[in-house]
Amino acid sequence: MRPPFRVFVNGVEQAEGEDYVLESGHLVFNRSLAQEGRLGFWRWAMIVLGIAGTYRKHETVDVQYTLNGRPTVATGLKVETESSD
Repeated sequence: MRPPFRVFVNGVEQAEGEDYVLESGHLVFNRSLAQEGRLGFWRWAMIVLGIAGTYRKHETVDVQYTLNGRPTVATGLKVETESSD
């Protein structure tokens, strides 16, 4: 990934140097971002049956960039933590 591009977390634009930095082609945020993992069978079953919902924190990362002169958006990018190298 090469600049220029725009970065959004949950639809809110982030500022390079303030909210994130670009290191070796990766966006590194100054705070941890949470993404809900896969739902287990019982949690999925309770949602389907209307017994419970899922209310875990889930932040989405989108990047807007230009490819071949056309604006493009990569949505729902995977968030990796330091321990998931």
